[in-house]
Order: sequence, then C-alpha cells, then structure tokens
Amino acid sequence: MRKSARATPACFEGFADRDGRFFRALAKNQRREWFEAHREEYEQGWLAPMKVLLAEVRERIEPFFAHEPLAEPRVFRIHRDVRFSKDKSPYKTHIGGYVAIDGAGRGPSAPAALYVHVGVAEVFVAAGQYMMDADQLASFRTAVVDEPRGEEIGGLLRRLTRGGFAVGSHEELQRVPRGFDPAHPRADLLKRKGLIVSFPAPPRDLLVSRSLVDWLVPHTKRAAPLVEWLAAVTT
Repeated sequence: MRKSARATPACFEGFADRDGRFFRALAKNQRREWFEAHREEYEQGWLAPMKVLLAEVRERIEPFFAHEPLAEPRVFRIHRDVRFSKDKSPYKTHIGGYVAIDGAGRGPSAPAALYVHVGVAEVFVAAGQYMMDADQLASFRTAVVDEPRGEEIGGLLRRLTRGGFAVGSHEELQRVPRGFDPAHPRADLLKRKGLIVSFPAPPRDLLVSRSLVDWLVPHTKRAAPLVEWLAAVTT
C-alpha cells in the first residue's frame, strides 16, 4: 500500500486542489504525529504531481536552452531547517521545486530555468538566480558594467517587464557597492545580490488542470535568454 501511494503518475493531471487545503491544515497542526498520519495525502496530492510537472516541463523546455543543458528537477523537502530560526515550526506550508542549469550546483545560488512554489498564500513561478555567492556576485557585477553584456541583460529585462514579468532578488543594497559608479545606468542591477524574474501569476484553477504545463512552457521560454545569460556569467 505504501509503495503504490508513493508511485509517481505518468503525466501531470493537477494537484490535489486549487486552495492548498492540506497546507492550511498543516499550518494548524505542526506536529510530527499529524504529518505522519497525513503523509499519504501530501505525497499523492502534492509531492508526486510536483515531480511529474517539473519532469514534463523540463522535457519541453530543454530545446530553449541551446547553450546550457538542464539538470534533473529537484523538489525541496517539506521539513524546515530550524537551526537558525526563531520559528521552530517543523514543516513548510508550501511545496517548491525547480529545474536548474546542469553543473551549476543546487539551491538558490544555481541559475534556474524554472522555480514553482505552491502554498496557501500564493502561487509563485520564477526563473533566474535568487542569490549569489561572493564569486558569482563579483562576476555578475563585472558583466553588468561591461557594455556589450550589460546592454544585453538590460534589454532582456526590459522586454520581460513589458511582458508582465517582475524583477526581484534575495537582497538589494541601499547603495551601489564600493568601486562602482553610483550614477551608472544599470545601478539598480549593481545593488542586487541575485537576479530573478517572477512570472505573471497563473490562475489558481490551473493548479488542478493539465493546462498548467501548457501555461508554464511559453513563459519559461521567454525567460530562457536571461537564465542562459546568468549561467554564462556566473558559472
């Protein structure tokens, strides 16, 4: 019974529901006993669909990344890392997964072709490099002030924002870092310690529909040149 409960479906047919009812209940029941009693609900309704969603989308978007091969999808653990947090709640109230550039590492410092986050409060989809380590950040800033490469990333971001994408990052400095011209035309990028674009918010009804795959693919295609730019510069 347990083995079949964890089996991954052949193709994405939707998450358990559009409102994240499992995560609403989990937020009120942050206990190991409750989670273990409802583990199958999580695995069948959220974990397995996320895995197959990312696998399907990865296969369809791979041709958009001619210069940077894609890694296998990864889904984040539902267990929170509470070692350095005042909030000791053991479980996340969302599920998140991503498809990164192959060989670029794991986690938020790896350029990602796609990140999907589904929870109670929001559905969030993005692409890019959420945070950068010191070496990545130095390479990024050098590229931003370089005229050919800097003009290229500026143009990519302008086109994406006109299409409804929003620019973001893990952290943004109040001032341009030392050694760079505060009046530089791309000073806003120099202040960032990462760079992502969040997609227009998908309708929640898509969460329970196979159509989510078809919604994600063209949006990911539009963001692909940005991700390849970041991978070329920081990896």
